[in-house]
Amino acid sequence: MKDHQEEPDRLMPATEVREIFGVSDMSIWRWLADERMAFPKPIMIRRRRYWRRGDIVAFQQRQANADQSAVS
Repeated sequence: MKDHQEEPDRLMPATEVREIFGVSDMSIWRWLADERMAFPKPIMIRRRRYWRRGDIVAFQQRQANADQSAVS
């Protein structure tokens, strides 16, 4: 059986996204407002924000690559 963490289309609520990055809701809001961050836009369902897991993983990988490029 497939682990639900591996499903790229699984929707993650804002609370889970905040936990992954260890940030506040205000930080997520700032990331969304800053186009340079290229943080994925949420999907709104009944006035709540959800992100596709695949979008969050791709963002994490871009950030990791940018960090490695800055160090090199």
